[in-house]
Amino acid sequence: MMQWRGLFKVMTLVAAVLAAAWSTAFAQGDPLPSWNEGAPKKALVDFVTRVTTQGSPDFVPADARIATFDNDGTLWCEHPFYFEVAFAFDRVKAMAPQHPEWKTKEPFRSLLKGDVAAAVKGGMKGLLAVIAATHSGMTVTAFEDIVREWMKTARHPRFKRPYDQLVYQPMLEVMQYLRANGFKTFIVSGGGIDFMRPWTERVYGIPPEQVVGSSGVTEFRLNKDGKAYLFKTAKVDFVDDGPGKPIGIYRNIGRWPIISFGNSDGDLQMLQYTTSGSGARLGLYVHHDDAEREYAYDRKTRIGRLDKGLDEAPKWGWPVISMKRDWKVIFPPEK
Repeated sequence: MMQWRGLFKVMTLVAAVLAAAWSTAFAQGDPLPSWNEGAPKKALVDFVTRVTTQGSPDFVPADARIATFDNDGTLWCEHPFYFEVAFAFDRVKAMAPQHPEWKTKEPFRSLLKGDVAAAVKGGMKGLLAVIAATHSGMTVTAFEDIVREWMKTARHPRFKRPYDQLVYQPMLEVMQYLRANGFKTFIVSGGGIDFMRPWTERVYGIPPEQVVGSSGVTEFRLNKDGKAYLFKTAKVDFVDDGPGKPIGIYRNIGRWPIISFGNSDGDLQMLQYTTSGSGARLGLYVHHDDAEREYAYDRKTRIGRLDKGLDEAPKWGWPVISMKRDWKVIFPPEK
């Protein structure tokens, strides 16, 4: 009889412990509610659990929990063309009165006529000319103000929403989840660093000092009153894309990431770099395969091409996130 009473007490204690654990888990809820259950979500949660659990062989101290995210196509939409390009195209129209020569000079001439297809026929050379013309010749502060105003007024041609509302809800949850577990989150993007920094903290919770991107040459100057300012020139300083991303990480972060997210071949070297380090490492690719809710593209697109990355992902053990299968929603609710 005593044995049964003892067993009953043990079972009661076990039940109480399990109930408490269940209650805690229920109260905390799913940290990634916009994700369907599947291999990518499991890999992410398992990784975070392993590297943050004291006593785990994969435990990583908080100061070494570095996460890097590409921006275009990974944190927000990038079609029908990169949003910074959309900004540049709009700036051409706004700046046209001060540049009468653009009426006869391509690709500016086509952009002013509203013929984007003709404007982009010139390829990267023409695009870089547009970026240089619209991103330079002013102070850093003036450019930041222009970007903020554009974010308020510009609308995406398909979704008719502000561009900064076309961020991916599942990825917002990932960043919040990582930060709640002691990670420091960084953007490492081919986009312009001056274009991203004015809004990333408001939209992603990532402050300007944790944004790594491409940059032009910036000059220190003094005005007539002897006050200092920074001036944006048209010269290219650093391109943070492809093999440039690991270099940008080294220069600007100074620590080796243990988890990285990308969506294109431009992120391949960043994922390779991240997962080549010792200890627990994880790289993940976002695959755009949902034409109904967003866009579907990979190997053949010019914007956000994911070709080599799809082939390399299985070799490196990188989960590929299907937007169609793994995400319950794409964008946050409209504000």
